[in-house]
Amino acid sequence: MNSATQSLTLEGGAGQVQALRDLPVHGAVRGTVVISHPHPLFGGTMQNKVVQTLARAFVQCGWQAVRFNFRGVGASDGTYDEGRGEASDMRSVIAQVAADGPLALAGFSFGAFVTSHVAQAECMQRNLDKLVLVGTAVSRFKVASVVPEMHERTLVIHGEQDDTVALSSVMDWARPQTLPVTVIPGVGHFFHGQLPLLKSLVVRHLRA
Repeated sequence: MNSATQSLTLEGGAGQVQALRDLPVHGAVRGTVVISHPHPLFGGTMQNKVVQTLARAFVQCGWQAVRFNFRGVGASDGTYDEGRGEASDMRSVIAQVAADGPLALAGFSFGAFVTSHVAQAECMQRNLDKLVLVGTAVSRFKVASVVPEMHERTLVIHGEQDDTVALSSVMDWARPQTLPVTVIPGVGHFFHGQLPLLKSLVVRHLRA
């Protein structure tokens, strides 16, 4: 955590949700991004390095970044619910930290799967400024498509050598949507050694 990180205790469908809010040090807050983490049963938490990198990118661009632990992780109540309860909790977090004002959503791996469904639901009710999906777990879960009006505001990033979620499966998901995918050559699922590049790609997207 940095000096501008706040600990939050929010409410979800299974009880308390543990969260952190990272704030820009200078200037007005542009909006709020809610970021979700990798699979709860395989060590995923809001402290994941990719999740932290996403938060830093948004904060650098003037957004407040809220990341949270899915149910059953850390101090969040409840148990793993195959994405259903996790999506419900993410929407509860949004309602509590970003009820109004500009909203962006981001997720990594399992978190990108959950975020895709939340984004689809949120688009029915309000405008989404930005959507960032990293290492999207399309080979393991039924990831929601991105509505056409969100395509220009969406960044999908995947590692060429991802051995957890094959790049080919992401392309199979993106192809029918004509949704661009940004591929980082030679990189695996967790972007080891390339987190600065990941951050710079997200910053470039946010500033576009």
